[in-house]
Amino acid sequence: MTESIEEKKVPTKAPGKTPATAPDEWLKVESLDLDAQGVAHNAEGMVVFIEGALPFEEVQFNVHRRKNNWEQGTVTAIRRESSQRVQPGCPHFGLHTGACGGCKMQHLDAAAQVAVKQRALEDNLWHLGKVKPENVLRPMEGPAWHYRYRARLSVRHVIKKGTVLIGFHERKSRYLADMQVCPVLPKQVSDMLMPLRALIGSMDARETCPQIELACGDAPGTTALGTIALVLRHLEPLSNADIDRLKAFAAQNAGVQWWLQAKGPETVKLLEEGGTPLSYELPEFGVTMPFKPTDFTQVNPHINRALVGKALRLLDVQPQERVIDWFCGLGNFTLPLASRAREVLGIEGSDTLVARAGDNFKKNQPATPARRALSPTRFVARNLFDMTPAMLVADGSADKWLVDPPREGAFALAKAMADLHLQPELRTSGWTPPKRIVYVSCNPSTLARDAGLLVHQAGYRCTFAGVINMFPHTAHVESIAVFDLA
Repeated sequence: MTESIEEKKVPTKAPGKTPATAPDEWLKVESLDLDAQGVAHNAEGMVVFIEGALPFEEVQFNVHRRKNNWEQGTVTAIRRESSQRVQPGCPHFGLHTGACGGCKMQHLDAAAQVAVKQRALEDNLWHLGKVKPENVLRPMEGPAWHYRYRARLSVRHVIKKGTVLIGFHERKSRYLADMQVCPVLPKQVSDMLMPLRALIGSMDARETCPQIELACGDAPGTTALGTIALVLRHLEPLSNADIDRLKAFAAQNAGVQWWLQAKGPETVKLLEEGGTPLSYELPEFGVTMPFKPTDFTQVNPHINRALVGKALRLLDVQPQERVIDWFCGLGNFTLPLASRAREVLGIEGSDTLVARAGDNFKKNQPATPARRALSPTRFVARNLFDMTPAMLVADGSADKWLVDPPREGAFALAKAMADLHLQPELRTSGWTPPKRIVYVSCNPSTLARDAGLLVHQAGYRCTFAGVINMFPHTAHVESIAVFDLA
């Protein structure tokens, strides 16, 4: 797929208001934008965003939003269909009233979806950061269905419908979709949606339970689905009868483990002791990662295993090297790094996650036949959005960095690096920059911004970049980039 990702920008072709699209006009779709909308131009040059349309199709659409020089609408007719259009795999996906808004690209071939995301990454790097990677990595892909091991499912008792709804919101709506299945969730969880709806509908607290958070773990010693943790948010104390209903549901559904959340995340507690604790495996490194259902873990465990392996191969850690893992979380990259490097420092903004990462490190010692002893590893808590050159120097030199920030990116870190490069006098204590940085991103625009700083002000080259299809059928773009000291 070679079409480019268009940015939503105002055409500069002609001043004033451009005539609207004629009702019977057929438009040729040129590309997709970052919201998976087809992008076209009408006969007068006005840009048009068309939901449900794919590149190279000829379509008509109904307008539901119009400004002076752009329109937005939904496809109503297709005269020429794209060869990459496919039958959606979920009955709740589409443009119809009540359609689920959880996925945006099920009508597009899976390989084409990845190509769109790859171009989105490249366009962001160039347009926002003026960075062009020297090499484009082959996209990382995994299962297209039943991949989502984490989800936040809304719950609502709808009196008019006489039922409880559980799932995602309707497309462009505050209402919940009437979901009976969800093929992106694990099959066991998808099959459980209707029984869950019946369960909540039978409870005294059906009006005061707004959310169920899902977190799945691996079966011990395997990468197969194991524990299914369901965190029930309840606004009022649950009756004894409701507690008994939850326990009965868990007993009837293998692997289900109920957690209760009365207020904030700190109030989450296990309903019944026993059962298999949540954890996931990283078999390549002989590491097991215990976690709690409200801890941040990757949505897609299949891709996460491949991603950790890929990141470490790109980082090319040697036994004599010191490595810093920025935004380390529970130690998803830190512990595998500790199986390769001489010494590792994990830095994270949350005190709670730092403590959990330290516990995970201890639980993965001593060595096993599948893994050598982990190298000395230290975890510290620090506000990574308030980094300064002095703080960076205080952490000491490292041969290599692994950076895995949230959507906000790692601007302060990149800016501190730029300042140290442009003002060498700030490099006290013999501090030297890392030879290589591997940056894992969940937002191509903040990656591009930070890449611009690293390349144009901090003395690095962007040697590799590529996409990771962590969220098939959605417009979410996960990516990885490598920066080498010039």
